[in-house]
Amino acid sequence: MTTRFLKGGLVGAMALAVVAMAAAPAVAAEKVTYRLPAPAFLPAFGPGRVAKQRGYYAKDGLDVTFQAAQGGVDAAKQVGVGNAQIGGAVGDTPIIVRANGVPVKAVALLGGGGLMQLVVHADSGIKSPADLKGKTVTVMAYQDTTYYVLLGMLAKVGLTKNDINAEAVGATNVWKMFLAGQSAALASVPDWEGDLLQAGAKIDIIPADKYFQSMAQIILASDDMIKKRPDLIRKLVQATLHGWEDIQKDPVSAAADYCKAVPQRAGQEKQMAQVFELYKKYVYPGQAKPGVIDEKRLAALQDFYLKQGIIEKTTPVKDLYTNQFVE
Repeated sequence: MTTRFLKGGLVGAMALAVVAMAAAPAVAAEKVTYRLPAPAFLPAFGPGRVAKQRGYYAKDGLDVTFQAAQGGVDAAKQVGVGNAQIGGAVGDTPIIVRANGVPVKAVALLGGGGLMQLVVHADSGIKSPADLKGKTVTVMAYQDTTYYVLLGMLAKVGLTKNDINAEAVGATNVWKMFLAGQSAALASVPDWEGDLLQAGAKIDIIPADKYFQSMAQIILASDDMIKKRPDLIRKLVQATLHGWEDIQKDPVSAAADYCKAVPQRAGQEKQMAQVFELYKKYVYPGQAKPGVIDEKRLAALQDFYLKQGIIEKTTPVKDLYTNQFVE
């Protein structure tokens, strides 16, 4: 009698516990804003979009929203003042903004190559930056990293901006003018190269880092967030790097999931896979360890920017980055 009562009571208690667990609200995911320097539908931001689509952020209890800023400097400022927990930009961004009092650091580097490549017409006969003398080169803007890298390439072959006709024409016309034959070359990124190839252009690609050690994209965080929430920054960095590694391992599969995540890219799986292949070839390889930032490379880039008058003063290099989240 007693045994039957105990068994019945135990079963009843377990049933009540199951009901209580089912009724208890799930722990809400932490909302995170990831500020990007340009519209979030660009394939340049594939690592984060793939990471979200494949659940890498959610696995760590994060609900990530991607929001566009007005360029890398603006993205850094938004991160610096706390309007976003994390951001994206090109590797030179801390060099530019830190000198102006924006307290952000690079916390991961998405590739050992440079983001910019020099693109020329396949039948142009242009084989190096030295062949650009006297020719028109389209660039997005005179205050953009791709233009600064172009200056670095020219400097390596003894030329300056005065030896070419650089036309700043915006993010769309930069490749459309080249496609129309209105420029001999363009300071490009893989996204535009994908547009050109999709349009049937015959092009040659000259990697910038054959001449000038520029950088790929970085993940940015503020000094305050690094100090107060290193756990959050580590989760965000590692999840994004997971998406980045997925693109390298299988660009086709990653492109399919990327297009699921980005409504503007529906039906463009083949084109996005081609762009991801370009990132895999020119931008992503070359790191001793995924995400790690090369201090010597960053220092050399800062010295060049000072020499070119892009910045007025240097910042201690160790204030520009940390590898604590990738080591």
